Amino acid sequence: MHQINISIEGLSKIEGHLDMDVVIKDNKITDVEFKIMENKRFFEKAILGKPFAQVPQLLSRICGTCSIAHLLAAIEAVEDALDYKPSKQTIILRKLLTYGLMIRDHALHLYVFTLPDVIGKDSILDFDENDKKEHKLLHDMFDVKRAGNNLSTIIGGRAVHAPFPMPGGFVKYPTPQELEASRKELSGIREKILYLLQIFDDCDFSLKRKTKFVGLKTQDYSFLDGPALCSEGNFCVPERHFRDQLKEVVIPYSTAKAYTLQGEEYMVGALARMNVNREALHQNTQKDAKKYIERFPSIDVYHNNLAQAIETLHSIDHAVEILETLNIEPEKPDQLTPKEGDGVGVLEAPRGTLYHYVATDSAGIIKDAEVVVPTAQNQINIENDIRHLVQEHLDRDGKNIDKDLVRFEIEKLIRAYDPCMSCATHFLKINWKINES
Repeated sequence: MHQINISIEGLSKIEGHLDMDVVIKDNKITDVEFKIMENKRFFEKAILGKPFAQVPQLLSRICGTCSIAHLLAAIEAVEDALDYKPSKQTIILRKLLTYGLMIRDHALHLYVFTLPDVIGKDSILDFDENDKKEHKLLHDMFDVKRAGNNLSTIIGGRAVHAPFPMPGGFVKYPTPQELEASRKELSGIREKILYLLQIFDDCDFSLKRKTKFVGLKTQDYSFLDGPALCSEGNFCVPERHFRDQLKEVVIPYSTAKAYTLQGEEYMVGALARMNVNREALHQNTQKDAKKYIERFPSIDVYHNNLAQAIETLHSIDHAVEILETLNIEPEKPDQLTPKEGDGVGVLEAPRGTLYHYVATDSAGIIKDAEVVVPTAQNQINIENDIRHLVQEHLDRDGKNIDKDLVRFEIEKLIRAYDPCMSCATHFLKINWKINES
């Protein structure tokens, strides 16, 4: 018997750790274990007994880079539980805050974590400032990320753990001068994203495998206030009933919960959003990114990178349109009345659909909570993609598998999903053991 064991141990990431084991016997994949080894932090338990007003800021601490997504999802869940409807101005400001998040977070993933693969470098630290293309991409990265950070900062108070948004509104508002400065800055980075789109469209990375793609279907591709949880085809359910559709799966070798949708694996994220909602992209994005949008719907997981670049352009275009006409009237945040109830907050975080559920008692104290994050939803799909990827190389190369090549391909695949651990996959270490009997 010819056996190859591939093990990834102690892989660091933004939040927690990743291990992976692959077992190959007689040129066939017999086992793949994608192990999210993140320490449990018990956020769902930590907020029990807390007043509803404290919950959003507490839950924003789940993630640094996506803190705004958790903050807004928790606010939406609390407001839903208390039967409160935010003002139109508050909704617009939340959209701008989310666009700032998408611009800076997609820039981090695309420029810092993924572009080195495309350029053939180990990291952005190896980019050559004397090379015209690499110099431009490096400085484009700083400009794009800065513009996203600045938009989030003027709307939310900070780009990470924003203090201004709360249930019932905002505690502080940007000045007209800040809004105009942000509009000009966003307009100035638009051409940089068009350049980035061409690079990812030219990239020949590919892994195609059929799966279910799931995301919110919003009228303006705003990542917020979608009426339904949708996949390609006819499946579409109200987001209020997500707990009836998503089933928790216990993975014995992973500390993270995994999920299936109606008993099947599925993918969330930019690729899924483009597959189910591309018609809602901003008209300027539709015009200037037409040839890239035509790549969708797609079953190629690497098109998640191209989809993120398109979403960055859309976020810029819609934010600029809003900022051109936005006249803010300072509103005092409404005081929400405590009541017994339960509520759901669902939005699209950069990495996919994010769910927050809370239940309150008559005094507005949290008595139950659940948070479902994108990476946990993608866990089964990533594992099966790894299985498919390695088997493809086995079928092509036979017993003479190129271990370095397979390692690199696994790294690229994990990065394409942009999971929490994506920043660490440049340092992926695989211990190979070949047993023959």
